[in-house]
Amino acid sequence: MAEQIIFSLAMLLLLAVGAQWLAWRIRLPSILLLLSVGFIIGPITGIFRPDQLMGNLLFPEVSLAVSIILFEGGLTLQFRELPRIGSVILRLISLSALVTWALAGLGAYFILGLDASLSVLLGAVLIVTGPTVVGPLLRQIRPKGRAGIVLKWEGILIDPVGAVLAVLVFEVLLHGQLGQLDYAAVEIARGVGQTIIVGGFMGIAGAGLLVIAFRRHLVPDYLHNAVTLMIVVVGFAISNFFQPESGLLTTTIMGVILANQTYVSVRHIVEFTEDLQVLLIGSLFILLSSRVSLADITSVGWQSLLFLGLLIVVVRPLAALVATVFSDLTWRDWLFISWMAPRGIVAASVASIFAFELMEANYAGAERLVPMTFLVIVGTVLFYGLTAEPVARALKLSERNPQGLVIVGAHTFSRGIAQAVQSLGFRVVLLDTNRKQIQAGRMEGLNTHYGNALSEHTLEALDLGGVGRMLAMTGNNEVNSLAALHFPEVFSRAEVYQLSLGESSDEPPHLRGRILFGRRFTFATINTLMERGAQVKATKITDQFQYDDLLAQYEDCVAPLFIVRDTTLQVLTVNTTTAPKSGETVISLVWEPGEGEK
Repeated sequence: MAEQIIFSLAMLLLLAVGAQWLAWRIRLPSILLLLSVGFIIGPITGIFRPDQLMGNLLFPEVSLAVSIILFEGGLTLQFRELPRIGSVILRLISLSALVTWALAGLGAYFILGLDASLSVLLGAVLIVTGPTVVGPLLRQIRPKGRAGIVLKWEGILIDPVGAVLAVLVFEVLLHGQLGQLDYAAVEIARGVGQTIIVGGFMGIAGAGLLVIAFRRHLVPDYLHNAVTLMIVVVGFAISNFFQPESGLLTTTIMGVILANQTYVSVRHIVEFTEDLQVLLIGSLFILLSSRVSLADITSVGWQSLLFLGLLIVVVRPLAALVATVFSDLTWRDWLFISWMAPRGIVAASVASIFAFELMEANYAGAERLVPMTFLVIVGTVLFYGLTAEPVARALKLSERNPQGLVIVGAHTFSRGIAQAVQSLGFRVVLLDTNRKQIQAGRMEGLNTHYGNALSEHTLEALDLGGVGRMLAMTGNNEVNSLAALHFPEVFSRAEVYQLSLGESSDEPPHLRGRILFGRRFTFATINTLMERGAQVKATKITDQFQYDDLLAQYEDCVAPLFIVRDTTLQVLTVNTTTAPKSGETVISLVWEPGEGEK
């Protein structure tokens, strides 16, 4: 039995990571492949049976995993984002949540034919969107403006709000008192108040305990992640002991407080929880979807599709309108927010728990709760996953595979690159803390931003629309390496570059970005060449003027920097084999013989 459990868990992790890797390769929302894997190994083939494998531990483990995911989500929220969008977020998790609850409940009653109690419960379950699906979609789309920030906050905060409300509705329903409106309203209001008190207190206490322990160096560095995870789990358990499901609010608040305090660094904790989240999200979606029976999947009728259409076409746009109507968000922002409400792991987990307990109590119609929830999850993820990016591009809020550059360092060489690249139609942003260099860039008609590349505030303030990679090219090798470690939060590691540290440098790859141009082209070497008159030039390669002709013209005093192919900008590195062909444009640093090494 032990060997079977170990093998099943190993298979679960393998499938979870493999499905997410494949989704990344083919640019599809990972949840679609995760759910497909779950359906295949569960109801279709019967290979994996989580109820038999985990027994009564299944749902507690699911709840605990969700709490850790919400803690990680809380760590991504910054208070400085709130001044212009705080009121919108507040309405999204309050008034808009009530609109979603009411309209989804009415749709379940009139379209699906559920009784009034189950309709109210399903409406409450479907309030949540969730960071498990919104986050990956936003990372893929990378929208400009404030719409993406609003959706990120909503996705994280609506999970505990929706889960708590759903649990309170469920408790009232289970005791047969949902029809007593006055009593039900009082009980739900009382439960919400208790949840806020208990969850808020435990979240603040847990975060405060961690800050004190880390600031006073009571915990060694190598135990920071372990102690943090322990406090999250203990806080979740204690909170749930005093008020059911308040633990989700506890862990979310704990993450938000840690992310916004200034006493200790939590960067290493963020990296740890991000890695943990990948495993948890993948495992949970496969785990829960594998519990759905084949009969439930085949029983979905046209009424269910009509209900799904109601949620997408009517409910979400109205909820978004309620939140944004009195704000200064543009109509494009509203439309994009209206186009992003995929349901995720919290909806799946709470629906599974409720259905199990209601069926145990022989509640009529409870068996329809899980398949309907999974239909909404699959349907909304499929719809938004396939349409959100084209819609964002149509609204001019995003670009597909952005080719532009953010260059850290606005010195003469960087400005020369910016002018050449910008002249070919690509966006470039120069980032520096030297006001004279920033001013020089502005005088030359370049996009500039005064700020520290290592600052979180700079990352939030930068307009990265049309930008897809970072080049660290300051005269300080340490700053370049730190920037290369900092910017993978925005771009993938494959799109983070820095100048060479020198021919003799043996700095390990994980502590730096990809090396630009060539190892001999350090900042000092390039600066010397620029002082002697070197220039950055863009040269069109044709049948009459080949790359070899360019080399001959400057007697091999040419350093290729970029190659432009149609709408693609290729950054050249030490590992790139330079072979510009006819019809392509090569951007090079050229100098007269005698100005530098040939």
